[in-house]
Amino acid sequence: MTKIDVTDSPSESDLATITSGLVAFNAADIGPSERRPLGVLIRDESGETIGGISGYTGWGWLFTQLLFVPETLRGQGMASKLLDAAETEAIARGCFAAWIDTFNPQALRAYQRQGYEIFGELPDFPVGRSRLFLQKKLSPR
Repeated sequence: MTKIDVTDSPSESDLATITSGLVAFNAADIGPSERRPLGVLIRDESGETIGGISGYTGWGWLFTQLLFVPETLRGQGMASKLLDAAETEAIARGCFAAWIDTFNPQALRAYQRQGYEIFGELPDFPVGRSRLFLQKKLSPR
């Protein structure tokens, strides 16, 4: 008998089953994503990672999942440098577009300066703010 189990601690195996099932379904439906992780790291003098971008490329798109600039480096164009590096790598991987989301007004301005345009919004995510989704067409530099 099939059962629904709600948990706040799924195992790695549970998550892998869901991921592999969806990847197989999508590959059969629209073709393989050719998904590849992408990291653009900020390192300090000792080589420790102190910020950067975590994301991936797939189906011709760059998705920036996380972008963090340490407070000491903010206001110096670091987000733009990180995005430039990620976009350059994405183009080299054959990507034609990029997307990112945020609910931070400062990040929104930085992404818009980089050429990203809003294409969607979730109001009150979190309450009092909106989560904004942005995209950008990529072209070889």
